[in-house]
Amino acid sequence: MYLTIPDVTRKKAAKNSIGSDFGARLMTFRKAQDISQAQLAKAAHTTQRAISYYETGLGFPPAPLVARLAHALKVSSDELLGIKPQPRDVSNFERVNSDPEGRRLWKKFQQMASLPQKDQRAVIRLINSLSAPRGGSEARAS
Repeated sequence: MYLTIPDVTRKKAAKNSIGSDFGARLMTFRKAQDISQAQLAKAAHTTQRAISYYETGLGFPPAPLVARLAHALKVSSDELLGIKPQPRDVSNFERVNSDPEGRRLWKKFQQMASLPQKDQRAVIRLINSLSAPRGGSEARAS
């Protein structure tokens, strides 16, 4: 008596594996850059056949190739691998540019560079006087 194993092609098996997630991400990033498999292969120093193999979820590229693929696709290796990005501190510049009022004030501040030097100093003195900590001489006056 022989044990029969159902005929499952590698492609069907790969659809249920984690590898297909990598392949889908690879294809999504490649198409977002509007490049062909051959162009990506050339940029990552591999073959078009290898790109097709990875995109169909039949296998994973070695670590050095993941880095080259990510670089060619202008994404991080973490993004390509589907790893959640770590939270990071937002810079003051990003914080200012995230709201419309901050952007408006920043543009006004940039326009100040076109003022004569004397006017620039006057604006800076005004800003300094308005942003000085309250409680010094004003607290005594009340």
